[in-house]
Amino acid sequence: MPFPEFDPVLVQLGPLAIRWYALAYVAGILIGWRYAVAMVRNPRLWAVRPPPATSEQIDDFILWATLAIIIGGRLGHVLFYTPQIIWTDPLEILQIWNGGMSFHGGAIGVLLAMIGFSWKNRIDPWRLGDLVAAVVPIGLFFGRIANFINGELWGRPTDAPWGIVFCNDHIRQTLGWCPAGEMARHPSQLYEAALEGVVLFLVLRWATHGAKLLNRRGVVMGMFTVLYAVFRISLENVRQPDAGLENLPLGLTMGMYLSIPMILFGGWLIWRGMREPAPAVQAA
Repeated sequence: MPFPEFDPVLVQLGPLAIRWYALAYVAGILIGWRYAVAMVRNPRLWAVRPPPATSEQIDDFILWATLAIIIGGRLGHVLFYTPQIIWTDPLEILQIWNGGMSFHGGAIGVLLAMIGFSWKNRIDPWRLGDLVAAVVPIGLFFGRIANFINGELWGRPTDAPWGIVFCNDHIRQTLGWCPAGEMARHPSQLYEAALEGVVLFLVLRWATHGAKLLNRRGVVMGMFTVLYAVFRISLENVRQPDAGLENLPLGLTMGMYLSIPMILFGGWLIWRGMREPAPAVQAA
């Protein structure tokens, strides 16, 4: 299948370019913010414990989270995938509009932001983490769709009928060549949008609204961490490894190495949260 004639720039207003990639971050953050506020205001989710934060505190945390996603995501990409630009072209570190954001770096950044915000506001960081984890798949979905529109992070070569040749006239005119070559590849960005975005969101939606696991400290956060890692490790088998990182030890990819600790951490959160004595039901 040919890659559609997508232009990564939605609108060009003089020197200002509005890119799909940037809009994906904006949409993920705004929709995730409103979803988190809606959960905080839903009394049916807090029959045992009160919400970990007020809607006003969630409003304040959005700025912390936004900065953490951008700074952590970019620094994570540089440190994990392209450390050579630190000494070859350090100014490229600031060029986030060209892509190059790491989920794992962004996750570390948000974790640190949650710890700092919780300490400042004297709230439970694990329970804040449960709220944050429930909304993250929204941003992951939009981010992977933007990766597809950008024609980046493509999959390995395939002869499957849905394989896509990630090359079009726009890519040829912009770069002068097609980095993905002329062979059909797995649309791994769409696989990730489906699993890390849609499926993970639905599972966590059941956990928060069906099983009422927001009353178990850290369990929803642990479920997100484990499931994301499992999905990511699975999809790394059809995703093209990053340039220069094709031959890592044990045949694993950088995404696999970064996801394995997530399974351990998430499993510990679930174990800890389920072992903790359940609080008594609040009086009406």
